Amino acid sequence: MKAEVLVYRGPWVENRHRVSLAVYGEEGLVACAGNPAMVSYLRSSAKPFQALALFLTGAVERFALGEEEIALATASHDGTPRHVGVAARFLGKLGLGPERLVCGVHPPFSKEAREALQRAGERPTPLHHNCSGKHAGMLAAALALGASPEGYERPEHPVQELNRKALQDLSGAEPLQATDGCGVPTFALPLARAARAFYLLARPDQAPKPYEEPLRRVGEAMRRHPHLVAGPGSIDTLLMERLPLLAKRGAEGYHGLALLDSPRGPLGVALKVEDGSTQAREVAVVALLRALGLEPGPTPWDRPEVQNHRGLAVGHLEARLALSWI
Repeated sequence: MKAEVLVYRGPWVENRHRVSLAVYGEEGLVACAGNPAMVSYLRSSAKPFQALALFLTGAVERFALGEEEIALATASHDGTPRHVGVAARFLGKLGLGPERLVCGVHPPFSKEAREALQRAGERPTPLHHNCSGKHAGMLAAALALGASPEGYERPEHPVQELNRKALQDLSGAEPLQATDGCGVPTFALPLARAARAFYLLARPDQAPKPYEEPLRRVGEAMRRHPHLVAGPGSIDTLLMERLPLLAKRGAEGYHGLALLDSPRGPLGVALKVEDGSTQAREVAVVALLRALGLEPGPTPWDRPEVQNHRGLAVGHLEARLALSWI
């Protein structure tokens, strides 16, 4: 069935963002729209599965990592002082400094954090990068394995091999690999296979035994610290504060969801806006949750306005999702 986000300028449709998605439940694929077989890079939506290495290697115990560090390892965070502080503490437990992160540097996603740095005359550091927690987690896993932290970003490094195998075991398909924006491998899977992995994040008891406890604890850390997974006003944080789910946004219009409960039971979701629009992604995710029987309440992504440079409303965005139930 068809799914899209329409962009209206005045009363007329100016643009259409096509959406493909898959919804996975206990009996397999339960609903879809667009092309559920589309192979798409998870980008940052893979982070909850990459964080499993903290448990599979024993890094959590070795470095006494708490739930805040685990949550930050799953995060695409906004670079607020809280995020930066947890990232610095994480690295401190490893005896490493920010210079060991190979994610690069970008200004904080948070407007307030950006402006605070500017007022202080300071530049952003790797700690402000939205992936700094993921990279700290990979360094921790490398050290716990007894592997060199040098080159932890390379596909052949033991940590990256462990990450690829975890996603393969949970999705039931071998992922394709390329390089993510932060320099480490990113993985591509058919949407239906990625949705299966998110279903197991919602139902760890149905995962292969080595992953059951790590999935449970990663999910608990995300649920208890949603502000660390993204930030104030971000879609992942807002949804996790309001609904029984785990939410993980990814670049280029990707989004993964693990619904811990719904009228149809626990579900896993993988959604991709095919042209990569972030704005359309947020509108589609909220509309999909309502189609699945979950009500997030008022959000900024309910028929959001299109504004001109004077801040005047000149149009709006609207999702049209026709799910095919299987």
